[in-house]
Amino acid sequence: MDYIEILRQFALVAAASYMIGSIPTGYIIVKLFTGQDIRTVGSGSTGATNVKRVMGKKWFFIVMLLDALKGALPVALTAYFATAFAHIGILPVVSAICVILGHSKSVFLNFTGGKSVASGVGTIFALNWQAGLIIAAVWGIVTWISKYVSLGSIIALALSPLIMWFLNAPVAYIVYALIAAIYVIYLHRENIKRLKSGTENKVRQ
Repeated sequence: MDYIEILRQFALVAAASYMIGSIPTGYIIVKLFTGQDIRTVGSGSTGATNVKRVMGKKWFFIVMLLDALKGALPVALTAYFATAFAHIGILPVVSAICVILGHSKSVFLNFTGGKSVASGVGTIFALNWQAGLIIAAVWGIVTWISKYVSLGSIIALALSPLIMWFLNAPVAYIVYALIAAIYVIYLHRENIKRLKSGTENKVRQ
């Protein structure tokens, strides 16, 4: 494979994954059904947790599922079709990184967005479905016990590199899980402050 083809595949994967990640699922659903701009509600995030504040629990799960699918689809397609460096899994990781960047910095919303939890778990599921299931289970258990979605998200993503390593995933996937964990935790920095001060919103009150 020549360098031109490698660059072509990298550019196509990065651009397509970012654009798919940028599709503002939560924003579109809230705008379509209520006319509100989700960015003016609650935390200002376009993610499922903030959608729940406007439209309830059913839409929380719908947006979460759609965001996870949005994360998984481009990564899965890249893993299946891309040929550049296929033996080490570089292009699926490029796709995953661009997806979570698109979700949190959407080109359609002036580079605002969500916190890339559901889309991030979707990317991990596409890279390694066992790791995706374990991380989703950790999120669900921690969120249920603590009543804090943010805490479940932080802990689940923080454990993702260890889970990937335990499952003998490729090094590129482990590195991606670490990058995603750091990025998602960074996006939750205000939530961390509220958790420390006891002012964070609970999922069930």
